[in-house]
This record gives sequence, C-alpha cells and structure tokens, in this order.
Amino acid sequence: MDKIDEKEELTSVDEKDGSTKVNTTSKEKKDNDDGYEKYCYMCRRSESQAGKLIHMPGDVYICQDCMQKTFDSMNNGSMRFLDIGAIDPSKFDFSSFLKNQIPRSQQAKQKKKEKKKEEEPAMTLKDIPAPHKIKASLDEYVIGQDYAKKVISVAVYNHYKRVVTDTMDDIEIDKSNMLMIGPTGCGKTYLVKTLARLLHVPLAITDATALTEAGYIGDDVESVLSKLLAAADNDVEKAERGIVFIDEIDKIAKKKNTNSRDVSGESVQQGMLKLLEGSEVEVPIGASSKNAMVPTTTINTKNILFICGGAFPDLDEIIKARLSKQSAIGFRADLKDKYDNEPNICKYVTIEDLREFGMIPEFIGRLPVVYTLEALSKDMLVQILKEPKNAIIKQYQKLLALDEVELIFDEGALRAIAGKAIEKKTGARALRSIIEEIMLDIMFEIPKDDNIGRVTITEDYILNKGLPIIEMRGMQMLPSSPGDEYK
Repeated sequence: MDKIDEKEELTSVDEKDGSTKVNTTSKEKKDNDDGYEKYCYMCRRSESQAGKLIHMPGDVYICQDCMQKTFDSMNNGSMRFLDIGAIDPSKFDFSSFLKNQIPRSQQAKQKKKEKKKEEEPAMTLKDIPAPHKIKASLDEYVIGQDYAKKVISVAVYNHYKRVVTDTMDDIEIDKSNMLMIGPTGCGKTYLVKTLARLLHVPLAITDATALTEAGYIGDDVESVLSKLLAAADNDVEKAERGIVFIDEIDKIAKKKNTNSRDVSGESVQQGMLKLLEGSEVEVPIGASSKNAMVPTTTINTKNILFICGGAFPDLDEIIKARLSKQSAIGFRADLKDKYDNEPNICKYVTIEDLREFGMIPEFIGRLPVVYTLEALSKDMLVQILKEPKNAIIKQYQKLLALDEVELIFDEGALRAIAGKAIEKKTGARALRSIIEEIMLDIMFEIPKDDNIGRVTITEDYILNKGLPIIEMRGMQMLPSSPGDEYK
C-alpha cells in the first residue's frame, strides 16, 4: 500500500494524451525534506518568516533579503540591480557567479600566490651551513662556551644532512641526542634561543617542569611535540625534521626518600623514552593533553633531534664525593679539599654521577652526547656586558640615544658590575638586575633637562663611593647627583 501511495505521489497523468509522467520536483522535494523547517544562515529567520530560501552548496540556506544585501555590499553600487526573486534556486550557480565578479587582476594574483606556496624549493646539501659558519653566527651573540658551541654546531650540521639525504650508501644514520649540563646563568637556554633564529628547520623550546605522568594534572609528555608541530604550522612532515630543546631536564630526576608516587619524576623519564629513541606518537593539535575534544595526529620522532639542558644543582657535590674517595695522605697524594674551589667541577661528570643524581639509566642511554658549559668568569661577564650584538650596555645606550644623550661606561665600572654579579651566584642573569638598579635614577632624571649631552658611569658610582659624570652640551660639568637640577 505504501509503494502505491508513493507512486501516485511521484507520478501524474497528462489530460491531453493520457500519458504518465514522473513528477521529478515532487521526488526531489520528498528526498530533501527531512521534516524540519529551514532557517536562513545569516539572519536565522525560518522559511515561514522570510519566504522562499535559496539553497547554497554545503546545505546552507539564505533568504532573498540577505542575499540582496550581500550583493549590494560586495558591489557597492557598481553592479546593476539583480532581482533575487527571479532566480531559480535549482539552476543558480553561486560559486561561478562570485568568481565572475572578481577582477581578472585579482584572480591572477591569487593563482600566482598559490603557485608560489606549492613550489617551495627543497633543501639541498649546498644549502646546509657548515659547522664553522654556525659557530661563527653563535659567536656574535654568545660569549665563551667554545666547546659547547662546537658540539651543538656539529650536531645541527649532521641533523641537516640526515634531513636531506636520510641514508648514505644504504647505511642509516642515527641521531645523536644531547644533554647539556651547566650552572645557572651560563647561557644554556640563550644558546639554543640564538640557534633558533639562525636555523631554517622548526625548533621548539619547552620546559620539563610542567610535565607529569599521563592521567595527572599537568602537561603530558606528548606536549613537547605539540609545540614543535605548532612551530611547523601544523605540517607533520616538516615537524618530523625539527629540533626540540627541553629545558630544566634535571627537575624530572627521581625523587629521593619519598614514599608517594613520583608522577613528575621517574614516571616522566619513562614516558620520554619512546620520544627520544623514535616511535609513532599520537600528538594533540593545539593542546597540551589528549582528550575527546582535541584532535590528534601521528608524528614519527625518528628524525627529531632532542637537546636536553639543566643546571643539575648539587651535582657538584656528588662529583666531589666521588673524586675525594681517591684522596690520601703522604707525598704526591690528592688532598680531600683539592676540588673545593674548582669552578668547573661539572666537567668531570660521568654516567654514574647522573644515575646517583636521579636520572634512570634508560634515559641517560638515549642521550649519547653529554657535555658541560663553563661557569662565567669575571672577564667573561665584562665581555657579555659590551660585546654581543644585543649587549645590555648597547640596549641602554640605544634608549638614551633616542633622547640625544650619549651613555658611557668606563672599564672600571664594567669590572665592578661583573664583580657584583659573581657575588650573587646567578650567572649572567645578575647583570640585568644590577644594571636596572644603577640606571634607575639616571633614566628618571635625564628627560628633565634637554641640555644634557653625555653621562659617564664610573667605578665609584657602582661602588656607591661617587657620582656619575654629567656633561652638558658644549661644556663639561663636575660630578653631580642624578637628583640635582642641572644648570
């Protein structure tokens, strides 16, 4: 009975010749009718309120009023009036209509832009910067640490070659993940950040302090790859050739003398094993943890170079305890306090020292290249103040140059600043805080008088024994307090 009713509804009899015709309009209407009233996509009015709706590609419906307003705003009165009511929705091709309204010059620009994006030149061996060129670029920004810069330059150079060739005489080239050890403020993070500006591969810098075991509050281990994917503009193939720097790696060391579950220590190290060695990993896109609302993608970490860095506090005590076991009494014997004043004690580090610190053997084994950074000496701190391209002294000289005032630091002042920084034991980070404190009064008082032409910072001013030298334009003044009024 249902089939007979359907046939009667979809067929009609011609009164003239008695022939039967299929009512295709009724058939399409029956197929497209889902029992719900259609709404305008723009004004959200129903079909009963807005009248006949125009069916657009993608099951989008637009009323005639909104369509006419759209045409008016697009053409801004330059196109002849279009009668929407006379359009047959079943025969109207909206996409081709819009394409015809775009000027040919704009169409050519769009095609040219898309073609340029598709034809991105591939990297060749000739495009790979040599290790000495990478180190020379790092020397412009980073003072000292020659051995660390050599190691990281060679590692990046080999990584480039692995990206370009992938194999060499059917011999697969393994990646050499690195572990960077050095005291706080010696330039570990700054070295990698500088490298990020020089490279043309995706480089992500992340922090290990927020990582926890899966299922606990915090970032999952896969979040380090999420940042790399974001740096590659969500291009998986490009991200699989990138570099990841994981800072503060010592914070995930195995906790000692604890009975609770170590969700941010040893568990994180075990979770990172698959990342360092190379495997297929499900990575959330645009989020730090996987859940039902976040899309995921698969990334192969086989060709991703991992660089881990950390200060490893109290590691020097472990090294001293190991070296002092060989001490003895007598002629030519090593004294127990031989390494107490050694500033670069970390250069004697071994795998056993790292295991005692709290790093599991499986994790250390996946970081074959272990090297240390030197502690900053007084001479190195003086160089950091004035030699790099973005040195702190040059930044303040640029700020005062905008006020047409020349800023000068004499050599004694620079050495006094470096001496204060060593006392704070925070490395190069102390330089910024000391300079900020010194320049506070000067930066506050200088804009008061437009006749000031030069300010000289002396050693006595750094040591609170004197005042800076203020020189007016065309004449020289005696040392004066920054708070005094200059006449």
